[in-house]
Amino acid sequence: MTSPLTLATAPRLQAFSSGGLSASPAKDARHAKARAQGEEFEAAFLNSMFQHMYAGIHGDGPFGDSTGVGTWRSFLTEQYAKNFVKAGGIGLANQVYQSLLAHQEARAK
Repeated sequence: MTSPLTLATAPRLQAFSSGGLSASPAKDARHAKARAQGEEFEAAFLNSMFQHMYAGIHGDGPFGDSTGVGTWRSFLTEQYAKNFVKAGGIGLANQVYQSLLAHQEARAK
């Protein structure tokens, strides 16, 4: 059984351990920047995977077989990737975020 104290402090402890609460605004900005970089990396990775998924498709789908298909498909895959990351992604952004924080802490020492 869980005690009332554990229930009351668990969200705060989780927020602190995940980088949600920190000691200074500079640290908050660093964490936010690292989180954004992780998400951008995951979006770039997913965009690359989605582009490979569409590589063999010629003439079918909403774009037909015009000369601009490649450009429009690249826009489409970019938006797919960004939306995929916003919806939680594949977990790569969090791994990159944790790695960036570890490197920053190692450089600070």
